[in-house]
Amino acid sequence: MKRLLLAVVVCAPATLPFAAWAESGRDPFTQGSAEAGAAKAATCVACHGPAGSSSNPEWPKLAGQGSRYLYEQLKRFKAGERKNPLMAAQAAALSDQDMRDLAAYFAAQPFAPGVASASAVPVAQKLYRAGDAARGLPACAACHLPDGAGVAASGYPRLGGQHATYAAKMLREYRDLAAQGALEGNPGIMAAVAAKLSDAEIEALASYINGLQ
Repeated sequence: MKRLLLAVVVCAPATLPFAAWAESGRDPFTQGSAEAGAAKAATCVACHGPAGSSSNPEWPKLAGQGSRYLYEQLKRFKAGERKNPLMAAQAAALSDQDMRDLAAYFAAQPFAPGVASASAVPVAQKLYRAGDAARGLPACAACHLPDGAGVAASGYPRLGGQHATYAAKMLREYRDLAAQGALEGNPGIMAAVAAKLSDAEIEALASYINGLQ
């Protein structure tokens, strides 16, 4: 009984804020408003598609992506920490509240899964699910979960359903960044992982995660 009461006391403070956020209509991780974000997303859909469901494999799907991750990426584009001329120009005009609202809006949209290539599975499935201890490669699933949903609270992005072309491009960019020196936070983690991947492994993983759902 004492253990049960302790569990209730420990868990109660964590659940109350979520109830309050649900009532307020605010995103639990950014405090942004999805409703306000919908009104600000017109420019975004030109590249990222209606409701963030991009049909162009060069541009990432934003629908269903974690709000904290989206918010952090917009901040990085605005600060020049993440390089992309088009996104830098878009983010430059956004206020902090704009970024919070846009993140909340896209996170609230349903994601559209893709299809993995059958030839990618033998190479990618083991790497994704178990990693490669001999090379110091952690399993992708450890941070991004077995279904690729990511961990919204930690800012670990959803991978499942993401365009293979875009995913491969990002892994190659992380690999290139690893050669430039130490990076902090999640970008540093990804750079260290991507540095150990071959071109063939990158292409296989990118296709595999496209089919995760």
